Amino acid sequence: MMHKEELLPEVVIKFAGDSGDGMQLTGTQFTNNTALLGIDLATFPDFPAEIRAPQGTIPGVSGYQLRFSSEPVFTPGDECDVLVAMNAAALKTNLKALKKGGKIIVNTDGFDPKNLRLANYPDGVNPIEDDSLSGYEVFKMDITKMTREALKEFTLGTKEKDRAKNMFVLGFLYWMYNRDMDSSIQFLQDKFGKKPELLNSNIKALQAGYNYGDTTETFTTRYKVDKARIEAGTYRNIMGNQALAYGLIAAAQKADLPMFLGTYPITPASDILHELSRYKTFGIRTFQAEDEIAGITSAIGASYGGSLGVTTTSGPGMALKTEAMGLAVMLEIPLLIINIQRGGPSTGLPTKTEQSDLLQAYYGRNGECPMPVLSASTPSDCFAAVYEAVRIAVQHMTPVIFLSDGYIANGAEPWKFPTSDQLAPIETSFKTELGHGEEKFMPYLRDEKLVRPWAIPGTPGLEHRVGGLEKQNITGNISYDPDNHQLMVKIRQEKVDKVADYIPEQKLDSGPDKGKVLVLGWGSTYGAIKSAVKELQEEGHAISHAHLRYIRPFPKNLGTILHNFEQVLIPEINNGQLIKIIRDQYLVDAKGYNKIMGVPITKTELLVKLREMLGLTIPA
Repeated sequence: MMHKEELLPEVVIKFAGDSGDGMQLTGTQFTNNTALLGIDLATFPDFPAEIRAPQGTIPGVSGYQLRFSSEPVFTPGDECDVLVAMNAAALKTNLKALKKGGKIIVNTDGFDPKNLRLANYPDGVNPIEDDSLSGYEVFKMDITKMTREALKEFTLGTKEKDRAKNMFVLGFLYWMYNRDMDSSIQFLQDKFGKKPELLNSNIKALQAGYNYGDTTETFTTRYKVDKARIEAGTYRNIMGNQALAYGLIAAAQKADLPMFLGTYPITPASDILHELSRYKTFGIRTFQAEDEIAGITSAIGASYGGSLGVTTTSGPGMALKTEAMGLAVMLEIPLLIINIQRGGPSTGLPTKTEQSDLLQAYYGRNGECPMPVLSASTPSDCFAAVYEAVRIAVQHMTPVIFLSDGYIANGAEPWKFPTSDQLAPIETSFKTELGHGEEKFMPYLRDEKLVRPWAIPGTPGLEHRVGGLEKQNITGNISYDPDNHQLMVKIRQEKVDKVADYIPEQKLDSGPDKGKVLVLGWGSTYGAIKSAVKELQEEGHAISHAHLRYIRPFPKNLGTILHNFEQVLIPEINNGQLIKIIRDQYLVDAKGYNKIMGVPITKTELLVKLREMLGLTIPA
């Protein structure tokens, strides 16, 4: 039958179902397919904390939001145009995020009495049968039944057939958005190539979903989004943790150092271990330790031995690593501590995002224990930001904390990746012999950066001891002298402060150098801030946006920038952490916008706050 085609500027789809329904896989496949067409995109995966959450329940809902557009995209979208709801709980959880008049594709099998009860609907109430969804365009499909029908010739059990429901949905959406299915067929061949029945059944379900859209009379329109108008070049789709892993590999190669990852699995950082373990050919050793403490101390040992030592974790693991971080500060060795933040405190919200470990990174160790702190802003920015963190660690002989979060780690976007020759060199040097007139190795004799030499154990004539007790200046001998302790504390602080001499000055992301409002951000608030500020700038308002990569020390000109604006707003996914540091260091009466719900700040809510600060009336 003939279908009309409608061109759309952008679409936001939310895939939602039970944690066993394969919504993350469906979303990822549709995302990869979108990226291959050169359409700009941003994603927001959202899954339960439990590995197998109770089926059919609201806590067990797994979601994946994708925004794709022919214009540049900075967020995964505030509201959805399309909601795919595989069961009643998925509908109930996500309906509030759907635009009025939006499309709902429901699997009717997920709205039987049992599923309705598990989703806490009152007895006798079924939202897809009453008029509660009258403001939306609802498409009812018995996806379970149609998937089983498509796979009737296969000898698989009912449970195995039902696992292919997500492929049926994916096939239908490929039809709806005028796509070809080759990328997903290739994926299935790679995944199930040695299991022909699983391979063929998944491909059959995918094709059945596509054919259903093509042949049923329910759907009269197909949709298309054009290729994005973004800078020309070769792009790939990348998730934050992937980009971070590649940044570490590139930095180790450029520094000509073997890399050692000593770590312990923790959500949402584990993917970095999984990714790095695949690249042994680049001189990378990965070690899954017995606990968080062993993870960081093994990395300290590797660094002492001349490798690039790295450890990865999340907030609870950072708490366990703090004593060893102090040891690394006392030793003055290069070490990268990567914290993929999540909701806290304690075990908190393991799969939800938060920016609440900044004060922990700044101050969360015993004694005076300063360390540089850097942060990534988007999934693709993880590459460049962690590359820079490695440079600072090895060139300034200091442990460095690198902050990302669950939203960045699991989100995806197109990335115009650099080639090796475009990467700045990372010069490293080891001390290999005694200097002119030097009778004995002095491990704490410093250069103009206050950096001590890096000597590999076993180098003749450079034997030395290290440990956690206070060092005597220059000799490195143990010292309990009070004057020496004060001197060493001041030197270690000054060394970290001096990093500011070797990093770029802060630039405005957009807007005039002076104006009414500056929005100062860090980390994953980047997209929401950029989008909100851009809209207000287009309306003619004097508003600017600055986003921090270097959080300790700050760029040297940050104070000047802050004082050029009448008001400063600092949005954070925490209860106000960067704002405390900014007020302390610059005596600026900054205002905070704080959201602590385990989900990102949206462009819409930020616009409301900024219009209020600019003295504008808020549109109804």
